[in-house]
Amino acid sequence: MSPKSILLLVLAAVTIWFVVAWRLQVVKAKATGRETDDPPATAYHAVVGFVMCFFDTLGIGNFATTTSMFKFRKSVRDEWIPGTLNVAYALPTVAQAYIYTKIVPVDSLTLVAMIAASVLGAWLGAGVVAGWPRRNIQIGMGGALLGAAVLMFMKQFRMGPGGSEAEGLTGALLLAGIIGNFALGALMTLGIGLYAPCLILVSLLGMNERTGFPIMMGSCAFLMPIAGMRFIKEGSYSLRASVVLALAGIPAVLIAAFIVKEMPLTLVRWLVIVVVVYTAVTMLRSAFVERGAPTPAPQPPAG
Repeated sequence: MSPKSILLLVLAAVTIWFVVAWRLQVVKAKATGRETDDPPATAYHAVVGFVMCFFDTLGIGNFATTTSMFKFRKSVRDEWIPGTLNVAYALPTVAQAYIYTKIVPVDSLTLVAMIAASVLGAWLGAGVVAGWPRRNIQIGMGGALLGAAVLMFMKQFRMGPGGSEAEGLTGALLLAGIIGNFALGALMTLGIGLYAPCLILVSLLGMNERTGFPIMMGSCAFLMPIAGMRFIKEGSYSLRASVVLALAGIPAVLIAAFIVKEMPLTLVRWLVIVVVVYTAVTMLRSAFVERGAPTPAPQPPAG
């Protein structure tokens, strides 16, 4: 059995574990009344999930854009956004990983090593972010979104090395790829997508940019269920929005991968950059405004 086949079998096991464990946590949350603060999902969430996963499959990424849509309608609480993104898009991303790992050639050692690094980064990062207060998350997401916008801008103008036909890494370059993907996995837990930074990373390391698709999708397919479960256990996500986003996202992935396959995305990427910068500024402004808000006076004890 090839290393890729083993990797996909392990991914299937992780996916089954995630679905079963998520279901058990939902039952537990209902029993304790934890989900009562969660507003109902709407058709808006379904449209967002479908559109964002469609473009995500074509390489645009959906974390930053979905965050923008959440902020636009205030449909998910700021402190719940990182968890909601990691939980909701886990299953659509698994579908992407299966498709692109099968059809895009990439060195097995490079693929497995970079995926493992991203999972470790996400596991450690989720444990920290899930317990952060709202303002810390707003500042962290705002800063990271600005960084993501810079990377997207670089990709638009093809700044840096143009890559090559190499399908894998060795030696010091492989170590650099592992360290880089570890950092990108940790950033995923802040609600910052891995796709654009990962494509830039593989190009900077001298690989064919197309090999970035199975690496970035495989990384997210493994790390999102694992990181997402930590957010689920903390109750730091929107259950209702996550379910709708996931159900709408899976068919969008299949349509984009098997029917559309490719389309001109230059204008879409420019729009994404503008939206991401706007969202970053909005997030940082929210943190600044809430910092300046007066703290409610303590109430005297009853009786």
